[in-house]
Amino acid sequence: MTTNNTSPDPHPYVGMWVTADGFIRQELLPDHRYDEARGNRRSAYTGSYTVTGNHIDYVDDTGFTATGDVRDGVLHHEHLVLYREDDEHARRGA
Repeated sequence: MTTNNTSPDPHPYVGMWVTADGFIRQELLPDHRYDEARGNRRSAYTGSYTVTGNHIDYVDDTGFTATGDVRDGVLHHEHLVLYREDDEHARRGA
């Protein structure tokens, strides 16, 4: 299987974001899709997202919409606070 490496670099917010307790895990994929797991429920929410500056607009596959903002490396998604998966806050339960 070959991969097309001619596409532009992914947005810097691409990757896994998690709540401090690890219960919610939201992966922002390079194709502008997201996949959010909650507890043991994989793909609890899926949909698309667009980024404008540090603002993210989400559209769930069911049509539900939400927003988020990245401030100081932390994703504030509606009432959630998510950290990069490898961030020390995510590992130690901020």
